[in-house]
Amino acid sequence: MIKNNCQWYKLSTEETVKALNSSNTGLTVDEAQKRLQEYGYNELVKKKQTPAIVLLLKQFANFLIIILLFAVVLSAVLGETVDAVVILIIVVFAVTLGFVQEYKAEKSLEALKKMAAAMVSVLRGNKEISIDAKELVPGDVFIIRTGDKIPADARIISAVNLKVDEAALTGESVSTNKISEPLKGETAIGDRKNMVFMGTAAVYGRGMAIVTGTGMETEFGQIADALQKVERETTPLQKNLDSVGKWIAIGALALCFVLAAIGVTRGHTILEMLIWGVSLAVAAVPESLPAVVTICLAIGMQRMLKRNSLIKKLTAVETLGCTTFICSDKTGTLTQDQMTVRQIYIPGKESPDSKGEGLIDVSGTGYEPKGSFHFHSTKTIVVPDKNKELSLLLRAGSLCNDSSLELTDGNYTIKGDPTEAALVVIAEKAGLSQKDLSAQFPRIREIPFSSETKRMTTVHKSPEGNIAYAKGASEIILNSCKYIFISGKEEILTSEHREKIRAVAHQMANDALRVLGISYKKLSSGNTEKDSEIEHDMVFIGITGMIDPPREEVKAAIALCNKAHIKSVMITGDHKLTAMAIAKELGLLKHGMALSGEELDKISDEEFNNLVEKIEVYARVSPAHKLRVVTALENRGNVVAMTGDGVNDAPALKKADIGIAMGKTGTDVTREVADIILLDDNFASIVAAVEEGRGIFSNIKKFLAYMLSCNIGEVLLMAVVILFGTFLGLPAGIIPLIAIQILFVNLVTDGLPAIALALEPIEKGTMHKRPRGKTESIFNRGVLFYIIVIGIWTAGVSLFTFKWALGKGYSVNDAQGLCFISLMLVQFFNAINCRSLDSSVFKIGFWGNKWLLLAIGFSTSMILAVVYIPALHTIFNTYYLGLKDWIFAVSVSSTVFVIVEIGKLVRGLYKLRLK
Repeated sequence: MIKNNCQWYKLSTEETVKALNSSNTGLTVDEAQKRLQEYGYNELVKKKQTPAIVLLLKQFANFLIIILLFAVVLSAVLGETVDAVVILIIVVFAVTLGFVQEYKAEKSLEALKKMAAAMVSVLRGNKEISIDAKELVPGDVFIIRTGDKIPADARIISAVNLKVDEAALTGESVSTNKISEPLKGETAIGDRKNMVFMGTAAVYGRGMAIVTGTGMETEFGQIADALQKVERETTPLQKNLDSVGKWIAIGALALCFVLAAIGVTRGHTILEMLIWGVSLAVAAVPESLPAVVTICLAIGMQRMLKRNSLIKKLTAVETLGCTTFICSDKTGTLTQDQMTVRQIYIPGKESPDSKGEGLIDVSGTGYEPKGSFHFHSTKTIVVPDKNKELSLLLRAGSLCNDSSLELTDGNYTIKGDPTEAALVVIAEKAGLSQKDLSAQFPRIREIPFSSETKRMTTVHKSPEGNIAYAKGASEIILNSCKYIFISGKEEILTSEHREKIRAVAHQMANDALRVLGISYKKLSSGNTEKDSEIEHDMVFIGITGMIDPPREEVKAAIALCNKAHIKSVMITGDHKLTAMAIAKELGLLKHGMALSGEELDKISDEEFNNLVEKIEVYARVSPAHKLRVVTALENRGNVVAMTGDGVNDAPALKKADIGIAMGKTGTDVTREVADIILLDDNFASIVAAVEEGRGIFSNIKKFLAYMLSCNIGEVLLMAVVILFGTFLGLPAGIIPLIAIQILFVNLVTDGLPAIALALEPIEKGTMHKRPRGKTESIFNRGVLFYIIVIGIWTAGVSLFTFKWALGKGYSVNDAQGLCFISLMLVQFFNAINCRSLDSSVFKIGFWGNKWLLLAIGFSTSMILAVVYIPALHTIFNTYYLGLKDWIFAVSVSSTVFVIVEIGKLVRGLYKLRLK
């Protein structure tokens, strides 16, 4: 059985055909059928998937969901139908959301299958026939034409100007020129120019190839296999909430049971204590927690959408907030994906060894034709109209070109090859319109680019007769020239000139510029010259150096990542030299290392795990390399965000803590497995999403601190009175709150104020902090301290109010009513405190969260209703509060605000002293 692990690219076409037991005329029909039985269909095989009903039932295994279901039953028993219905809706929403996300994740392979070819032209018994691509077998010979999808992995037998777009596999946007000659040495997938791969597409030329691998034995098949093997881990927040929900539920239920039992021994009836205990349990368990978390994450989702990040999975919002590494593709994410000419070299009047002679820098990036020309050494502006050599080079580059520049809806776009388009753009910068040039110098002949000649030549009519323009690899163009255009005239191209041109080209290449040489030749008016005659004894004009420039905003985004203690890493299929140059320009490569895929293969897993956090650039990498990088970083305890657009990125995106797909250039496969889709394919948007993620997690921490400190305060108040009431001088058998009051406090304080805290704007300095640890609980020491201290203070203020009222001669009902009001006011002041757990509310702006003020206002109106509507007095044990009662209640309740503000001030001064 033939395996696709042979290094086919090293074999000659004859050796390949022999190894596959085939021929250049293809397999016979009988042999093809025999191999189809042996190898199976050329399709991606799907592993057995989890049934939908099992996925649905899995959602109920979450402990918080169990708590909510318990709360539904308790609310129904108490006759709180509205509460029961609302909580049930929360359960349905949470379960449905989890089910849909897992179900969609199971469908990621479907998008991969859609990229496979449907039909293919194949040679069977020396006859060309069209068959279903899934019937291809190893040894089949198929025809490749422009526009065809490649149906399987194959070794090229013949190629005529064949170019293949391999972006889906390698991530590189520039199409690859294909050849049939064998290659030497170990070669990365992106450099295997004599191979074609399933899922890629021919964009130019034609060829023939012999199948070396089908189905799961292809590169696509390996990606599909990796995609199905990768398991997604539970996010830090999910783990935290599951743990918190579990312990809160167990603790609250146990405590409420104990308190209810003690209440019975103190003279209360079993039924009374049962209702009271259930009420306290409902209040103690934060049943609105999942709802508030979901709302908070959904709000973050909307915020991120405004900043060009589409969130597919709500939990991705919080995961971004603890990201420590962002592994990003280069093309289109860190760069503009718009080839731009940066330098031009035109031999000047000086001697060839003059410093800076003839080197011109070009400003402006991308396809917008705005920019200027100036000498590299003196920065003197160069006016193309007054420089014959520059004007000739720009004209030649624009005319010897099959690409064009178009203006659509105010945006400049190109048609054709990006490298060619860069020459059109630079001519437009000088005011040389391709349309006008084509009318003035109409093309009458063409010698197309080929992988063998590595150049393109066009012949045009001109007022002085026919003229040929050529562009291509600088060395090829230079070798075809006998003359050089200097100072407005043709001169003999000397060895000194050649040496200087080669030196400049070498320097441009070292600066990661793609170098093209340009030449011309005057021809006879009869257009009778042979191709070889046209491309011989030409006149050298100059060379251009171009690059896909970095996005302007990315440098600032990377600097912000550094402040936020987030490491940015470039992972690209491009060459190492180019990757390093871009990384240095962005400030990404400073003290770290750069590795190629070939170098990575030589490093053991143990050694790589020790080095992985120091490596900042990976070049010429394969899908397996990307997955290996993500795995190694996660093994070191990092939270990894991985970007990608090609199919090759899918396994790494799925494995990463947060997978980010490109919205513009991304494939359906990457979008399917990703957690986030970047609508503008911009690295800066990732950093913005990280900032939002940190802000959202901070808000979750705020409302948890608020909600749990309130709940603990309520439980402590009841526990202290029941356990130690007589020691505190309280009458035996009384409690500070009745069941309906407990439920009303729970309704008023656990709802709108908590949701409003989820809408808190991101605090300044959020991106100047270190990411929280992957295993760090949402309840760090600071949050736990706050919850405990404020919980105790809340209970203390409420107990003081109750005891004070009894001491002033208030009835037990009225004392309960005043305690009831004071408790809710304490919690409103606590909500204001929780707008920031570190900074003073006055520092962040007291009126900064209008939603919280509205929530407190609405909740206050509910309090006023139970105080001033007589029909509610008996139900809630309330009475008409006078001005003195309100002054007392507000005064004691506001102490929680004062002590927290003092605490923040002291803490701030202490931190300042440490600095």
